[in-house]
Amino acid sequence: MSWDECHDWTNAVYRAREHWTPAFDGEQYSLGRAWYTHLEEDLSEDYFANARASDRLVEATLPGMQRRMIEAVAALTGGRAAQRAEWCGPGVHVFPNGEVVARRGGVVHFDTEGLTDEHIRGRKPALSLLVMLQAPQRGGGIALWDVRYSGADEATEAELEMPSTIVEYGVGELCVFDSYRLHQIQPFGGRRDRISVTAHAAEVEPGSWEVWF
Repeated sequence: MSWDECHDWTNAVYRAREHWTPAFDGEQYSLGRAWYTHLEEDLSEDYFANARASDRLVEATLPGMQRRMIEAVAALTGGRAAQRAEWCGPGVHVFPNGEVVARRGGVVHFDTEGLTDEHIRGRKPALSLLVMLQAPQRGGGIALWDVRYSGADEATEAELEMPSTIVEYGVGELCVFDSYRLHQIQPFGGRRDRISVTAHAAEVEPGSWEVWF
């Protein structure tokens, strides 16, 4: 995405601030409903009950964004991609400057919470896609470890000691990684919030992908 487009979309996200969904007592927010925050806060029913309203809000705020993220999945995989039925389409994460993620970094985790048990058991392909709309002044990249999901949701001390690399991606750039890869948002500084578009994708049949937030 171009810098101008990201700038305009960032402004649109801020104009829709009253419609943001808070999570973890204001540690982070989203435009559109994110599955992992609803799952961890025991709000799964709210996620599905409000999925269509979430998509209407995102489309009204960022016209065409969800379609473009789904098209990106198709382009990256060479397959067909569609929004996952009954789930929310791609949305936006807002991590406020000065808050917990800015000070300490995000939780070290795998992006497996939206995958079915069958998908995980078969280690069927899954991807996480992030586009930076507004980058913080310092830091805020993604640390990726040389560790793939082995069945436990939390990383062990031995896994955390494995080699890792920090991917710094700027405004408009797309970061794509294996959803089974251990990763963490890095701490960031400055007065700007970290704002990014997020989509998750899973290959449910050969050459057929489903996308959600």
